[in-house]
Amino acid sequence: MLFDEALASLRAADPDSAAKICAGGLQQFPDDANLICLAARANLALRQFTLAEQLVERALRAHPEFATAHDVCGDLMLAQGRAAIAVKAYEQSLRLDPARPATLAKIDKAREVAATQEPASQSTEQGAPRQRRRQMAFAEEIRKGEELAGDGDLQAAEDIYRGVLKKDPDHVEAARLLAGIAVEHERLNDAEVFLRRVVSLAPDYARAWVDLANVQRDLDKFVEAAESADKVIELSPEKPESWMLLASVVGLAGKHDKAIELYRKVIDMAPDKAGAMSSMAHHLKTMGKQDEAIAQYRAAIVARPDHSEAYWSLANLKTFRFEESEVAAMQALLASDELADAARAQVNNALGFEYEARTDYATAFAHFEQCNIVRRRLEVYDPVDTESTHDRVIELFDEDFLAQAVGTNVSPRPIFVVGLPRSGSTLIEQILASHSQVEGTHELSELSKAVQQLRRRAPRHQRYPEFLRSMKPAGWERIGREYLETTAKYRAGAPVFIDKNPNNFVFAGLIKLALPGARIINARRHPLDSCLGSFKQLFASGQPFSYDLTELGEYYLQYQRLMDHWHSNAPGFVLDVHYENVVNDLETEVRRMLDYCELPFEESCLRFHETRRPVKTASSEQVRQPIYASSLDLWRRYEPQLETLVHILEPLLKDMPEERRPTALRSPAAPD
Repeated sequence: MLFDEALASLRAADPDSAAKICAGGLQQFPDDANLICLAARANLALRQFTLAEQLVERALRAHPEFATAHDVCGDLMLAQGRAAIAVKAYEQSLRLDPARPATLAKIDKAREVAATQEPASQSTEQGAPRQRRRQMAFAEEIRKGEELAGDGDLQAAEDIYRGVLKKDPDHVEAARLLAGIAVEHERLNDAEVFLRRVVSLAPDYARAWVDLANVQRDLDKFVEAAESADKVIELSPEKPESWMLLASVVGLAGKHDKAIELYRKVIDMAPDKAGAMSSMAHHLKTMGKQDEAIAQYRAAIVARPDHSEAYWSLANLKTFRFEESEVAAMQALLASDELADAARAQVNNALGFEYEARTDYATAFAHFEQCNIVRRRLEVYDPVDTESTHDRVIELFDEDFLAQAVGTNVSPRPIFVVGLPRSGSTLIEQILASHSQVEGTHELSELSKAVQQLRRRAPRHQRYPEFLRSMKPAGWERIGREYLETTAKYRAGAPVFIDKNPNNFVFAGLIKLALPGARIINARRHPLDSCLGSFKQLFASGQPFSYDLTELGEYYLQYQRLMDHWHSNAPGFVLDVHYENVVNDLETEVRRMLDYCELPFEESCLRFHETRRPVKTASSEQVRQPIYASSLDLWRRYEPQLETLVHILEPLLKDMPEERRPTALRSPAAPD
């Protein structure tokens, strides 16, 4: 092997031959972690510091979890007289692979050098060796736990980590790995507790700060997450990934301009960082800077030709058309057996939209279908559970239960835009957010999180909504108050705001009792257009029912059943707004929505496409255009492929006007 040959040369005190062998090997295997690191060692021995540093950076970018890369980084830093940084690099190497006695010796040497450069506190010098000995004492157990976790046996791994912590409550790595298992089980609050303990014991452990920032970000604790990301930058300012972490946090917090600025810095540091280019493009798109976004997505593809996310994101603009060379490149990616499933889904989805734009609907549907076959394998969805949940909701939230007197109207007042995805909800949001008294946020998850918190406090056997049965007026008020408090970070102070999470339709009864005065607008569309729109959309997360036509049709029936229940048991509480009516008579529908929301009419709502605001959803570019009718009845173009859906939705479709029914459900005498 080339690696063995180069290693033998280096051990024979011939670093020049070792460097040449590695250089030749890297032409054949450019991402081989061992060859990159050995090449760095050889050049370090030759005192070729610039080339060694380039190789170390290359190894760390490509393989940030490879212990040897951090060990070589430590060697380089020590050779350059940067002993304090060398200590951190060696310690990171040891954390990634605790069974490295040679690295332990290097740490001691680097600390001796660092002590001559900058005196350290006695407590730090005395404490560090003890902590290292702790890590080494349980190295085999930790390694076994990681193997079990890698094989999917999280419970066995958790038992091992807890056993280590029982023997040594201050074992840093056991606590960090236990936090990782908590994340896998979606116990984010538990994970945060573990990770805070880790960084208190090892304040220079950059990887733990990364984990903590990610958990805090997922908990929507953006201030705390930014502070943790700042600590990562303090510890590793030279790594582009440190700045990317902060960019992701501020971006999710809605600070799109700041995120764009940070991603530009990352790209300056690492010009081939395709992920940073795509992430920056997402924020540019959200801010309405479409041309700049397209340029960055394309730059990401140039940097990494198999970067499927960039192709998918370009198609997801809905107004973008690929060049022939780009279509050919995507077809070539699909022909590769090595393309990952997630990437295969993204490329098929992108090609689906491209062929739809070319009016080749059969080919477009074939790509959408292939995308969804792959994606459905990655999703967990139980249609029986959906039906039983709706059964319980209908049983509890009857007319008497919904008629409870629970208090006064809340302020600020929310407008919930609900329904199935791709049914016009973003258009409705954009129209309402163009009003001077209304601000749009995005698809907030705070209501479902509040329900989850209630569920955790309820008896184990109770499911939603059973644990709400005995709720008192004070309890409903608390739910509403907490919802307003947790959504405050998304608002700027307008008296009315919009929560556009489509899945909130299942919580309409809870909204009526917890948030008196709130409004719910149900975005409706022709059932076949609605389902087709969901089937075509590759969602970043959620909506697991949308990747199979049978499950999608059955979900639509369940949605309709629940909306019929709200209309029957709380008349007038939910306003249905049909996409087709908005397109055909915008002003009438705008006035109708504003009257329902108790807002005065404003002309700006008719000029919604002129409103400049961040829009995150897949319809972001479409709602920045004047109203158009080209997407009405798009299902007719795909009618031959939708037979399964037509059959399932027949109970709804057969009652529609003749001209809105599919051919199979029209009367024989009716004209086509």
